[in-house]
Amino acid sequence: MREHTVGEVMTRAVVTVAPGTPAPQVVRLLNRHRISAVPVLDNDERVVGVVSRTDLAGGGQALRSGAAAPEPGAAVAARHLMTTPAITIHPEQRVKDAARVMERRHVDRLPVVDPEDRLIGITTRRDLLRVFLRTDEEVRTDAVGEVRRVLTGLWPGEVGVSVRDGLVTLTGSAATDQLSKLITSLWRVDGVTGVLNLVETGR
Repeated sequence: MREHTVGEVMTRAVVTVAPGTPAPQVVRLLNRHRISAVPVLDNDERVVGVVSRTDLAGGGQALRSGAAAPEPGAAVAARHLMTTPAITIHPEQRVKDAARVMERRHVDRLPVVDPEDRLIGITTRRDLLRVFLRTDEEVRTDAVGEVRRVLTGLWPGEVGVSVRDGLVTLTGSAATDQLSKLITSLWRVDGVTGVLNLVETGR
């Protein structure tokens, strides 16, 4: 079974700001592109933080705890407001891993970085949802592949596979000791919402 990776679903065109970008300009970028946060990059394209709408709440006056205050008379900039260190992810990681990180850290998007922390893309909750909102035919194709892989020595047609709204239904006949492994494997297929086992056993 092939699991989808972050690199397959990420967006490569990313709106970014520099540490010195003034807060009002960050707000304009968020509004113009209808996004909730932007990565902050240093001169080497490395992600040094993220500025979100929450960070900008209050007109950009509340400085991040521990951030260096701006010079007297200077504008509040991204460096004063950003969350750091940034929560990032790598392109080879699984979509499921990205979803867990977002849920655990309460964020809606993750900058995707290379081994040197340089930005190469961004992934959002919407990007991840597209993987799980697969058609029944796409799910069935993967499910059939799992049946053939797990139930070795199976005659074609011995186990039928149908999918409706992500629910995989198994029919036919197979050895009992193989079914448990198959059902566990099917639950790992992206888009599967349930497994209904109607297979006759006893061999």
